[in-house]
Amino acid sequence: MKKAYVFPGQGAQFVGMGKDLYSSAAQNRELFEQANDILGFRITDLMFEGTDESLKQTNVTQPAIFLHSVILATSLNDFAPDMVAGHSLGEFSALVAAGAMSFEDGLKLVAQRAQAMQKACEKEPSTMAAILGLADEVVEKICAEVDEVVVAANYNCPGQLVISGSVRGVEVACEKLTAAGAKRALKLNVGGAFHSPLMEPAKVELEAAIASTRFDAPRCPVYQNVDAKPQTDPEAIKKNLIAQLTAPVRWTQIVQSMLADGAGYFIELGPGSVLQGLVKKVSREAATEGKQ
Repeated sequence: MKKAYVFPGQGAQFVGMGKDLYSSAAQNRELFEQANDILGFRITDLMFEGTDESLKQTNVTQPAIFLHSVILATSLNDFAPDMVAGHSLGEFSALVAAGAMSFEDGLKLVAQRAQAMQKACEKEPSTMAAILGLADEVVEKICAEVDEVVVAANYNCPGQLVISGSVRGVEVACEKLTAAGAKRALKLNVGGAFHSPLMEPAKVELEAAIASTRFDAPRCPVYQNVDAKPQTDPEAIKKNLIAQLTAPVRWTQIVQSMLADGAGYFIELGPGSVLQGLVKKVSREAATEGKQ
């Protein structure tokens, strides 16, 4: 049975995250302190003792989740994945954990990504909403019919798809989707329209940073968000990582691809347990475990 290690994205954060890791080993403390130096502020203070509100800021949330996940992976004696994947931001954690780029480079890219996304969110009011109980095709069709920016953004599991776009676009889509039989159309408390065309300014900004960063072949295949396919070629990985900002997260398809390629045991590394739940909704037979 193959092991798939999966890494969470934004929304998994909680106050106190990573504190046990920091206190458990000197090598973990060194990485956390290195991160404080790279970022230019003590993110550990916000992670360990901050407020929910401070931790929700995109420029804090993304590096915080990355640090928790990656440092956890480096601390495991038995970290030997057959394949890895990450949900949105988690893809960066997965790439570093699999050896495709260095800890320092990964953190710098995540920090740049977070700042670029935050800037893009400030340009125009935008949001996201979770749609429950409709087929993906129905959600896609209705979004395409709305005369505003609104697209399918996160294919989380069968019957759960997140849409993303302008505030008006998401509102209109939610009304239409509810009328079409959605069990729920729930507005999310997020900073903006992630994984939508409204992230184009952030994509342009991040493209130059990714292009100038060294990527190596990972130790195992990385199943990437944009196409849910296993990848080991550094140039293809970079291209997909750039496209990820405006493309949907195909998590349902990633889990299906991993299962088809022999994964039977999914281990979530990082804060929260969201991905374990999503894996179970794709396949009840899959075994899951979480490490924090």
